[in-house]
Amino acid sequence: MRIIETVAAAFSMFSAIPVPSIGSGQDRGEKEKMRYFLLAFPLVGVFIGLTSCAALYICLKLNMPDILRGMILTIIPVLITGGIHLDGYADTCDALASLGDVEKKHRILKDPHIGTFAVIRLCVYFIISFSVWCVLREYSFIKITLMYTVSRVLSGLSVVSFPVYKDTGLVHVFSETAEKKIVRRILIVFDILMVTGFVLQGFSGIVMAAVSHIIFILYYRICVARFGGVSGDLCGWFLCKCEVWMLIALEACAFINSV
Repeated sequence: MRIIETVAAAFSMFSAIPVPSIGSGQDRGEKEKMRYFLLAFPLVGVFIGLTSCAALYICLKLNMPDILRGMILTIIPVLITGGIHLDGYADTCDALASLGDVEKKHRILKDPHIGTFAVIRLCVYFIISFSVWCVLREYSFIKITLMYTVSRVLSGLSVVSFPVYKDTGLVHVFSETAEKKIVRRILIVFDILMVTGFVLQGFSGIVMAAVSHIIFILYYRICVARFGGVSGDLCGWFLCKCEVWMLIALEACAFINSV
């Protein structure tokens, strides 16, 4: 039952899918329920990946126009997650563009208003994602599913591994309530399995795995150097960056192979 509760809680938090409340929670507080909360986070990525693959299969079977296929595959993650990670992406883009100190950056992250740089970079993000999905020539269902999963494995790993900015926000709650050592070790195992899966898919899989971890290293440096630690918005920023760059890598490798 606890596993079901944890999975339900993860989908309730990180997706727009309506999930019924499971368990009364009278025997333990909300923090207790989140001890292994992050281990269920990658399952949201699996669901997005499988849904995207099903949509891609239908598009190909029905011989839909590329532009329609691109639109469908671009909006599926947004519809499933409710845009929760894009909100963090937008806020982080504004904070990075401010060139202010750490405190100013975090004030911007907490500001509910959207700034000019966030709008511009969100537009660029969607244009890139839409364009790549339109021209994508390698229809690998395994790589697409792994792409959405490994981004969440690494995002969860950052919460229990990176320094956390002050004692505020959900990331702090997750970090403090999680069984850090156990969760970190299991997420590392998940990551190794994801990388192995990519490697078994050949050259493009190896490149996608490498890209995801290069972005992860850059994410760590930005968290520490520019923000003084990780936060929920930064996790969303990383997840979006990681996925779009892996998608670009997938198409770039297909292009190289076709030349």
